[in-house]
Amino acid sequence: MRAKMVHDCVHVLDRDKSIAFYEKAFGLHVLGRKGPEDGSWEIIFMGNDESDFQLELTWNRGRVEPYNNGGDDTHLAFAVDDMEAARKLHEEMGCVCYVNEAMGIYFVEDPDGCWREVVPMK
Repeated sequence: MRAKMVHDCVHVLDRDKSIAFYEKAFGLHVLGRKGPEDGSWEIIFMGNDESDFQLELTWNRGRVEPYNNGGDDTHLAFAVDDMEAARKLHEEMGCVCYVNEAMGIYFVEDPDGCWREVVPMK
């Protein structure tokens, strides 16, 4: 058997705010959307040309309580080609939540409290 990772899902309270965050922070764009005609929920797939792996944002109309998308150790990592530029952008966005200088990595927090690891591209 073979298996290929295709996406990671995060439940979001404000889909527009989350889409804007991932567009600005990591250069992702909306690849597709699906949901029922009544608009009670929507799944938004985001990605970019660097990988065919996608981020799935799941939104449910009327939800106001924060989701439990896992703890700080449950995260998605983004490899960037310019750590200095990425960190500057993320600091300007005010989303850097943890820095590990010894390992040369840091984490950002998205609008729903999910930590995203930023690592140098190898």
